[in-house]
Amino acid sequence: MDTPDNATSIDMMNTTTAQTMPEHIVTMRTVTKAYGELKALDAMSLTVNAGEWVAIVGPSGSGKTTLMNIVGCLDRPSSGQVSLGGLDVTRCSAAELTRVRREQVGLVFQRFHLVPHLNALENVMVAQYYHSLPDEAEALFALAKVGLAERAHHLPSQLSGGEQQRVCIARALINDPVLLLADEPTGNLDAANAAAVMGLFTELHAQGTTLMVVTHDPQVAAHSQREIVLDHGIIVREVHHA
Repeated sequence: MDTPDNATSIDMMNTTTAQTMPEHIVTMRTVTKAYGELKALDAMSLTVNAGEWVAIVGPSGSGKTTLMNIVGCLDRPSSGQVSLGGLDVTRCSAAELTRVRREQVGLVFQRFHLVPHLNALENVMVAQYYHSLPDEAEALFALAKVGLAERAHHLPSQLSGGEQQRVCIARALINDPVLLLADEPTGNLDAANAAAVMGLFTELHAQGTTLMVVTHDPQVAAHSQREIVLDHGIIVREVHHA
């Protein structure tokens, strides 16, 4: 592994993102993830363009979560190549993967993963702490972008499910990631809160954010530009939306 070259590539990407970001934010080439004889992903190839909104759908066990974990640098493929923002992350060390995940990917989870004893503002600032330095003004601005400035000092237990998910989105966006990756972002929400979150995603996409949303909900998938349908770790079809 040529670690110095990868580290240099990461530094260059962080300082010149606006000028050098490639057309394809995500590139997967014949990616396989195997657990013994079971292949969660089977020689999958996929690209996601800058500014595109892609939905990943399929039945339970189709490979959706595995795909998210690999693209989000939470796991490694058994074989194949994955590039994120032009960097071949399959060649990165564990420490480099942590850095790429922290600086290039915004993660939104179904179960929120908010720190219960921290208020909304502090939960957003946690992401800043692991990236650089906490900045209260920036974190408050991020909450304002998701409509929660007035709830900044409320604990997660004092927020509705939809509000907690919006805190998660603010936390995911605080470090200006090249990709927002969401796993079942409306799975724990009622219809009204789900609609609010999808409205926020629509606004972010209109502003140029690249989105990959893993979902089982056809209404959520219908918001995307392109729907990737998986079955047993294979892309079985693509559906393009207006």
